[in-house]
Amino acid sequence: MSELLALNQIACIRGDRLLFENLSLSLERGDALWLRGPNGAGKSSLIRLAAGLLRPAAGSVERYGRCALIDEAAALDTELPLRRALDFWARIDTVDGHTVDRAMDDMALMPLAEVPVSMLSTGQRKRAAMVRVIASSAPIWLLDEPANGMDDAAQARLVAAIAKHRENGGAVLLASHFALDLADLAEFDMGALA
Repeated sequence: MSELLALNQIACIRGDRLLFENLSLSLERGDALWLRGPNGAGKSSLIRLAAGLLRPAAGSVERYGRCALIDEAAALDTELPLRRALDFWARIDTVDGHTVDRAMDDMALMPLAEVPVSMLSTGQRKRAAMVRVIASSAPIWLLDEPANGMDDAAQARLVAAIAKHRENGGAVLLASHFALDLADLAEFDMGALA
């Protein structure tokens, strides 16, 4: 089966507000889907539904493989040096240090390995979060505003990592206010649902 993620007729209610209903989409190996739309359209909520962090008010979410998530929080211990904070997640994801090294190289973070996470810039923290995603080897990447705070060089590394993941049979669900330079990027306008 090449399908990795299927959202079937889902509805999402946050507070007393219906964000969307009867929404269906799927991702197959190699797919990338860009969720776009204004603030409050439900992009982040849809990512969280796909990750299993929220329950749909209706419908179902099916995942055929593990997910790796980036959202507004880097989920790294700010008191630890970057490498030790990443190693914590590597143990949870049962990946070895070489995998983390390669991911750190992909995101140009090896020179910051001993810097406390609290001292990293916003863009560096986003790159560190991408290291977690890359090293996880999860086939489904759920990326909520992954390029926030990144400069052009870091965005180019992000795009390269996404392209490599897709070439290796992974899929990406991406919520962003702006398009990244990704080949064959499908779009879904969350603003049109309102």
